[in-house]
Amino acid sequence: MNRLQGKVAFITGAASGIGSACALRFAQEGASVAGFDHSDAGDSRWSEAVRLAPGGDLVRGDVRSEQEVAAAVASARQRFGRIDIVVNSAGVAGGGPVHMLPLEEWDRVVGINLTGTFLVCKHVLPLMLDHGSGSIVNIASIEGLEASEGGSAYNASKAGVVMLTRNLAMDYGRKGIRANAICPGFIDTPMLHSIFNLPGFAEYGARIVDTHVLGRLGRPEEIANAALFLASDEASFITGHALAVDGGFTAGHRMGLTKLMGLE
Repeated sequence: MNRLQGKVAFITGAASGIGSACALRFAQEGASVAGFDHSDAGDSRWSEAVRLAPGGDLVRGDVRSEQEVAAAVASARQRFGRIDIVVNSAGVAGGGPVHMLPLEEWDRVVGINLTGTFLVCKHVLPLMLDHGSGSIVNIASIEGLEASEGGSAYNASKAGVVMLTRNLAMDYGRKGIRANAICPGFIDTPMLHSIFNLPGFAEYGARIVDTHVLGRLGRPEEIANAALFLASDEASFITGHALAVDGGFTAGHRMGLTKLMGLE
């Protein structure tokens, strides 16, 4: 406990899913949390985070808007005096075959997932530079490490997050600032269910679950635990890393032989 005592964390996408799970986990470890989300109604995890760490606030805004990002960062600085940790968790799904993908959809997905991550880092980094320390944790995806059918915009945006993270690590490491990415597998969140509930996706969803070596979806709390580690001093010699937290999804391809071997 108290691994983040006295630290201030700025978390995007904090109203639900992985973002709110990170807010709660960080608050449990003593951090103050400032949230930023397109929604102003956080779920129960966010509410519990604020109860554990009074003073936190959920600012409503769009990560694609530099003006709104800058205002949210300034608000957090005014309340807490500093920002020690950033978790860029705001994200959306989207894509399709490139020849059928409207430019507006490409811009929406890349804008939120990649440009939003860039803008938050841009406005938080001067605060970290002032203090000579900081930890950035960007939520990417296993689909930023390997391709998937129809992924196009989403996969490109998350691959961009991974490379942006490595560049942040290169550029700011000598200033005491670490940057790492987490590449989740398929996590049980409202965003995932919005995809699995699309017409014709039921069979696809079942196959996705089975492709994970552990045979299940991940939980937001499991990503939050990884984010806590990377944000904390326990990861003081880790930077520029893309950590797959994916239940073995990227470990290899399942062919059903474990059943033949009596391991299922």
